Amino acid sequence: MSKLVSTLGNEPDNSLVSNAFGFLRFPLNFQPYTAEADWVITGIPFDMATSGRSGARLGPAAIRQVSVNLAWEGQRWPWDFDLRDRLNVIDCGDLVFNFGDAQDLTDKLQQHADKVLSSGKRMLSFGGDHFVTLPLLRAHAKHFGKMALVHFDAHTDTYSNGSKFDHGTMFFHAPNEGLIDPNHSVQIGIRTEFDKNLGFTVLDAAQVNDRTVDDILAQVKQIVGDLPVYLSFDIDCLDPAHAPGTGTPVIGGLTSDSALKLVRGLKDLDLDIVGMDIVEVAPAYDQSEITALAAATLALEMLHVQASKKG
Repeated sequence: MSKLVSTLGNEPDNSLVSNAFGFLRFPLNFQPYTAEADWVITGIPFDMATSGRSGARLGPAAIRQVSVNLAWEGQRWPWDFDLRDRLNVIDCGDLVFNFGDAQDLTDKLQQHADKVLSSGKRMLSFGGDHFVTLPLLRAHAKHFGKMALVHFDAHTDTYSNGSKFDHGTMFFHAPNEGLIDPNHSVQIGIRTEFDKNLGFTVLDAAQVNDRTVDDILAQVKQIVGDLPVYLSFDIDCLDPAHAPGTGTPVIGGLTSDSALKLVRGLKDLDLDIVGMDIVEVAPAYDQSEITALAAATLALEMLHVQASKKG
């Protein structure tokens, strides 16, 4: 069974303790399978599948640490409600696995996700490199069936020439395993080479930067249809000017403003988003924590999209 740990040994009394280590000061709870919650945050400190610069194993800690800058707002602009009034979110710390053992990480993450989902909760996961999405998809497909993927990235990650533990091959393996339907999946912000015959709708960064947010979102809704949706955001979707702290930066990407508008706009599409992750924050290459802050803010927007359904 997977173990979950955090910097603190016990769940804090938030009326007395200012905790900088649970995301947004959400309660730390090390019993995620039995706790009462709508969404469970899990850190996945893994970066053995990187093809470029390593360091994303430190991403979950960086996202949590900088999220304290967002915790003071009751109503996060431009939302008209306090997230905490609508959504019960807990942070269960980081997944523990055997160091240097990618298969152990894969097995324990899938087992952990399966247990969280079996308890009726949903997951927001912090990578780690993007490989972690594959075991997460396996667990989600077990509960929700074949899904649509809404994927923000500079790379399609559909490459077939890597190992099975590779942050560039997850979305080659996932359709072959029946986890996602590429014909109902959309990849946003791509600006590297890819195979155009795999069925995915690819909205490259150049066209995304030239089109309106409403136009793009309407196309996303048309592509996804009524399938359950897994939302995956690789921080290198953003231009390095907005997110330098990542392993494989590619210039010509999205601004943080356009990415926030696209994620926020998902609330109007009536999508059944069953799982979410944000990955590839590598703080060693960051400047003034702006990449971690972008990831934390995007994660917060994702949770607001979920909370907006409860209004």
